[in-house]
Amino acid sequence: MDKKLVVSPSPHIHSSVSTPRLMSDVIIALIPAFIVSVIFYGFSSVIVTAIAVVSCLLAEYLIQRFILKGKNTLMDYSAAVTGVLLAFNLPATIPWWIIVIGSVVAIGVGKMSFGGLGRNPFNPALVGRVFLLISFPVQMTSFTLPNSVDATSGATPLSFVKQALAKGESLSEIMPNFNSFDLFLGDKGGSLGEIAAGALLLGFVYLLWRKVITWHIPVYILGTMFIFSGILWMVDPEQFVNPLFQILTGGAILGAVYMATDYVTSPMNPKGMLIYGVGIGVITILIRVWGAYPEGISFAILIMNAVVPLINKYTRPRRFGIVKSK
Repeated sequence: MDKKLVVSPSPHIHSSVSTPRLMSDVIIALIPAFIVSVIFYGFSSVIVTAIAVVSCLLAEYLIQRFILKGKNTLMDYSAAVTGVLLAFNLPATIPWWIIVIGSVVAIGVGKMSFGGLGRNPFNPALVGRVFLLISFPVQMTSFTLPNSVDATSGATPLSFVKQALAKGESLSEIMPNFNSFDLFLGDKGGSLGEIAAGALLLGFVYLLWRKVITWHIPVYILGTMFIFSGILWMVDPEQFVNPLFQILTGGAILGAVYMATDYVTSPMNPKGMLIYGVGIGVITILIRVWGAYPEGISFAILIMNAVVPLINKYTRPRRFGIVKSK
């Protein structure tokens, strides 16, 4: 029998694309946002990112060598990507030891405890970020304004609006403090990866061009957020912010483009991606508007990560050649 006609079980190699190449492209796509963070926050951005990346690499190396006793996986660059994404979810002035703890949790709990890359059900960087947010809420929500790292901390736009509304102020009084163009360029407080909407979108274009990701999940998430918040805004523009503000602030673009699209933790087909993206968008707005936290994208992605196996099961395409009986 000709071996070329033998059909074997998956996985199948169908291209020359490798994990290191994909991860390298993600790092390249994040460079513009990193440069913007350095411009606004100075050398602190470099320190936070370097500590996160080195800690993630070291954690993975030690776990592989002394606990799992497997081969060295550092050269697939996935740990480095986790470190960069974790850093992008942290304030510029957060203590170094908290970064190390977050890195160990991200790699040790979020990734390696499930067996390593390809087996983790949750995005490792978000596991680390949420753990730190719950464990060190003061340090994780102490942000500084751009170009004033040593100055008094300022609230992020989402936090500022939520606090002002809680005090009884109306949005007609609050919103003049914010300019959409400034928000797009990054002139606002927040974590390293929250401030550069324009730079993050530039990286998104690069990832699409390199075919690392598809447009489906980011567009579904941001589109759902825009539509849902737009409906609320039309119902009561004095209590609900406009949809463009929801997209340009917080970690919406960072989460939608760089973390929700993780191959391992996202659905495998377009129908599943639609359900997944809409779910993240709805949960994010629900938390932002009615939840205790001003931001909800991290929680939304992790919640939908947990639903992905179910989504894959019920959106599985029909196998070729199988006809459903009447």
